[in-house]
Amino acid sequence: MIPTRLSEIVFPNHCNHLGTLFGGQALAWMDKAAYLAAVRHAGGVVVTVCSERVEFRRPVKLGDVVDIDASIRRCSRSSITVDVALWRTQGSQRELATQGSFIMVAVDEHGKARVLPT
Repeated sequence: MIPTRLSEIVFPNHCNHLGTLFGGQALAWMDKAAYLAAVRHAGGVVVTVCSERVEFRRPVKLGDVVDIDASIRRCSRSSITVDVALWRTQGSQRELATQGSFIMVAVDEHGKARVLPT
């Protein structure tokens, strides 16, 4: 499966008091990428159940461009584990800034877990 990629520019409203990307904003972008990868695979609505092992490796600065890559690692009966990497680009330099995993569950119209298609 082709990884899902989102790109963003870090604006002042995305930054903390140090002028770097607020961790909550990074998590929101990563969750969105995980959702898009999982919903395409599931063929219907999914919800985030948990994020795990999120590691903030390098700061992302105001004005940086970020690429967020999401790849499905594993599927079970109703859940999908998505690995997500957030890369910072400044000039021609690109480096891994944040990474983590998100567990998404496919749900039906009542919000109950549903079986994923094979």
